Amino acid sequence: MKKILVPTDFSKPAFNAAKYALHIAENIKANLEFCHAMFVPAETPLTAQVSWPMEDSTVIKKEAAMEFRLLVDRLKKERSRPEVPGDPHPVISWSTETGGVVSVVSKLADRQNVNLVVMGVSGASHLSRFFLGSNSFDMINKAEFPVLLIPQEAEFRGIRKIAFATDLSVKDIDIIHLLAGLAAQFDAEILITHVTTERIEQKHQQKIDAFLSEITGKVNYHKIYYRDVRYKNVNSGLNWLIENIDLDMLVMVHRQHGFFAGLIKSSHTQQLARYSSIPLLVFPEAKGAIACF
Repeated sequence: MKKILVPTDFSKPAFNAAKYALHIAENIKANLEFCHAMFVPAETPLTAQVSWPMEDSTVIKKEAAMEFRLLVDRLKKERSRPEVPGDPHPVISWSTETGGVVSVVSKLADRQNVNLVVMGVSGASHLSRFFLGSNSFDMINKAEFPVLLIPQEAEFRGIRKIAFATDLSVKDIDIIHLLAGLAAQFDAEILITHVTTERIEQKHQQKIDAFLSEITGKVNYHKIYYRDVRYKNVNSGLNWLIENIDLDMLVMVHRQHGFFAGLIKSSHTQQLARYSSIPLLVFPEAKGAIACF
C-alpha cells in the first residue's frame, strides 16, 4: 500500500498540509502517516548543562497524542467522499519520535518505504523562509524521497495541470516517468518547461528535440506538453509561468549544482511571492530507486 508521510507541529500551516495530503491520498489510494518530532535538549552539545526530566518527555508524548486525535477528527470532516465497499478511506496513523525534524522524517521515510512527504509552509514569502531555514534546507538537501511543500494559502482543487521545470538533463526523464504516475491518477496535464535566457539556436533546438524524443520513447503518458519560456533568469521565467498559466503544482529536481540549487541560494528567492499559493514538489536527483506513485 502506498504511504504519504506528513510531519506536523499541529500549527495552521501543518493542518493545511494535512488536508492536502488527505485529498492526494484519497486519489492515489495511499495511507497517511503523521509524525511529530520531539526535540530533546539532552541530544544537543549542551548535554552537560541541561537536565531533561523523563516525565517531561512522557508529558510531551501524551500531549502529542491528544493533538493527533484532534487532528484525525478534523480530517474526517474534510473527506471528499463517503466510504464505500472496496474503496476505503485512507488509514491514518501517527507517531511521536525523538530527534530533529529532518532526522525523524528521513528515518521514517526509509523504514516505511514512503512514496511522498508532504510539508506545510507558512508566510507570504514562504519559499525564501523555507529554503533559508536550516531544517528545511537540510530536508531538501538530504531527502532521498519526493517532498511536496504546501503553502498555507494553497487550497486543494484537484490536480489538473503540473509544470515540470527542466534544464533538459537526461536524468530528468526518469523523474518525468515517476511524475506521470502521479498525473495519471488525476488525469492531469504535464507541462514540461525550459526557461532559457538566450535565443534558441539550431544546436539548442536539437538538444530540445532529443530530450522530447527520449520522453516520447520512455514515458507512456498522453498528456505531456512542452514549452520554452525565454527570460533573463530562471526566477523571472518561473514567475511568468505561474502568473500566466493556471497551475496546480510546480515540480523541480534538486541537484547539488543544478539550476534549482542556484535558485534557492540566490537572493532573488526572496522575490518569489507568487509561489505563495502553488504547491512545490521537489524530487531528489535519481541516485537510486525512488518509490513511485
